[in-house]
Amino acid sequence: MRVGPWGRRVESDARVAGGVLVSAPAAETYVCEQCGAVLAFEPGAQTLTCRYCGHENRIRAIERSVVENELDPVLRRLPHEPPLPPPIARKCGQCAYEFTLPEGRHAGLCPSCGSPSVADPTPARAIAPDGVLPFVIAEPDGRRLVRQWLEGLWFAPSRLAKEARTGGRLEGLYVPHWTFDASSRSRYRGRRGDVYYETRFVEKVVNGRRVRRAVRVPKIRWTPAEGRLLRDFDDVLVVAGRELPERLVEKLEPWDLQGLKGYAADYLAGFSSELYKVSVADAHEAAKAQMRAVIEQDARHAIGGDQQVIERLDIQLSNETYKLVLLPVWVASFKFLGKDYRVLVNGRTGEVHGERPWSFWKILGALLVLLLVLGGLLLLGQAGSGGLDF
Repeated sequence: MRVGPWGRRVESDARVAGGVLVSAPAAETYVCEQCGAVLAFEPGAQTLTCRYCGHENRIRAIERSVVENELDPVLRRLPHEPPLPPPIARKCGQCAYEFTLPEGRHAGLCPSCGSPSVADPTPARAIAPDGVLPFVIAEPDGRRLVRQWLEGLWFAPSRLAKEARTGGRLEGLYVPHWTFDASSRSRYRGRRGDVYYETRFVEKVVNGRRVRRAVRVPKIRWTPAEGRLLRDFDDVLVVAGRELPERLVEKLEPWDLQGLKGYAADYLAGFSSELYKVSVADAHEAAKAQMRAVIEQDARHAIGGDQQVIERLDIQLSNETYKLVLLPVWVASFKFLGKDYRVLVNGRTGEVHGERPWSFWKILGALLVLLLVLGGLLLLGQAGSGGLDF
């Protein structure tokens, strides 16, 4: 057994048969044990605190560990994931209103009374979440970070500052990610290039005279190189959701996965949560591409020299494990000049990335100012060299 920093890897898991959840907790209703008021998870807390009576309701199953699952059995059992079923139907446990969650989600709010609703994801997806990284940044701080990001944008339309002050819609969304661990043994073969210089004499015409001058010409000396590499990979992340642009979600990294908790529906109370749409098999291929890029860099470092050519790289992976985790993202949505934009905030670190509009007039003005400055410097240079007559 190899103990890792974010969990533990075991040979078998009583919850899982071939990586597929065979039992799951029933859907929960989130009301205060003392007064019956609606509850929601408070970022940074370990309890569901009632805003009315102050009673602290313990989060259930908080002691559950985060387990790494063997990869081979699930790849054999689920080479392809079936498409998502229709939206999940719910009946609010607080007001009995019947509704459906947004397509592709298993957690959200009742449209009638705003009570949290979290459904069991396993009827819709074959693999249940292993862990959840709870929000620690509260909604007011999320709005503040979005506002600061919008106000700090260069070449943004002036009207965007007003949008930053008024704010748009802000939603707390748990985005599914796959993580992969593996040990790798690799063999490489290639060439090492070392730069050296040779002195050559060339003839040039200078002021009407032919002169002979020495110049240094770069050359590359190539030598064969080969060797072996060892590297362990821990928590290689692949975005499993499709609601948000993948490039923006990836920019929110790194995540403090040390804070992962065993999955408990209570953490999702008051937030939305997306079902995974990227199969574990497709995500595994993406993770292997990430691993290969790292091993290629290892090979170039081992070859050394000024230039490297890798002619062959054979990689063997072993001890492969995976887990499905939910990571917290604040999603700000606003409309500007008829176009929708989204700004994402890492719900743990506060890292902000998003889509933004550009001001054509500000960019044009900056270019004109730059041209004027360059023109002025050119005139000053000519005046200093005596090139101008007055």
